[in-house]
Amino acid sequence: MNRGDLDWSGPMPAAVTPFHRDGSLDGRAFVENLEAMLEAGATGFIIGGCTGEFWAMTDEERVEIFRLAADAVGGRATLIAGTSAIRVADVIELTRAAEAAGCDGALILPPWFVRLSDDEIARHYAAVAEAVGLPIMLYSIPQFGNNAISPELAARLSEIETVVAIKESAGDWVNFHRTLTATKDALRVFCGPSTVYGVPAVAAGADGFVDCFPNVWRPGGLELFHAAAAGHLARAKQLQELGLHLTELFTTEGRNIYSANKAAMALLGLPGGHVRPPLSPTPPASVEGLRAGLERYGLLEQTTPQAMPA
Repeated sequence: MNRGDLDWSGPMPAAVTPFHRDGSLDGRAFVENLEAMLEAGATGFIIGGCTGEFWAMTDEERVEIFRLAADAVGGRATLIAGTSAIRVADVIELTRAAEAAGCDGALILPPWFVRLSDDEIARHYAAVAEAVGLPIMLYSIPQFGNNAISPELAARLSEIETVVAIKESAGDWVNFHRTLTATKDALRVFCGPSTVYGVPAVAAGADGFVDCFPNVWRPGGLELFHAAAAGHLARAKQLQELGLHLTELFTTEGRNIYSANKAAMALLGLPGGHVRPPLSPTPPASVEGLRAGLERYGLLEQTTPQAMPA
């Protein structure tokens, strides 16, 4: 199995997992959000990833959203389930559940917290691949996950039969490009921070984007890929500039990108729901900063305050 055996490509948003104010899972809002992004041009989804707050969910809840998404998408788009865990046995169990639910692949981080050698990371993925048949997308985001998948390690991991793709989210253009160069003949390579350098990533040969911004920035966060891939460079450049502004807006003045994303969705009347502890809701003053930024960049036309969902 390699990149040629799959058709994974295009903008595949990392979907939020909406929660009610009391912390319970809001399955209806979750499905509504997927449907809206699919209609806006998404070619697939990552569910239960970092944007989906997998680290705040029970394994049972993670499996529930695998099932909800598979039932909702119904084969109309690629569906990749986040099945990361520290213990290999837990990754195997979650990946088997994702396969049983009807997901097309699994997004898997290296184990986190403890610093691992390349050999230890390679053994982790090899053990998962030996136990399950679902295609694997590697996930490198060392600024949050501690352990990086270097270009050299990505090339080594591509030799594992069911490793077919990588989401490269280190936020370093040089590292991204080196990963793409090292693995593009074997893996489908997806750009994580597409709002930062998505257009040059497509020009260099990236297969697609996996980013959180299409949850709130639609259809622009999806059109960013489509415009670049079609060679509509003036439009792609315009969208890239807006993406950079939005990235700055969501990550400055003390904002956390996960809670800011959901706060912005609420401002726009989109089904993002609430965050779950250990995250806290975006403070009111910071929400007003988000509102002003969304208005400034043309995403929010009306200024009447909207209440957060129940």
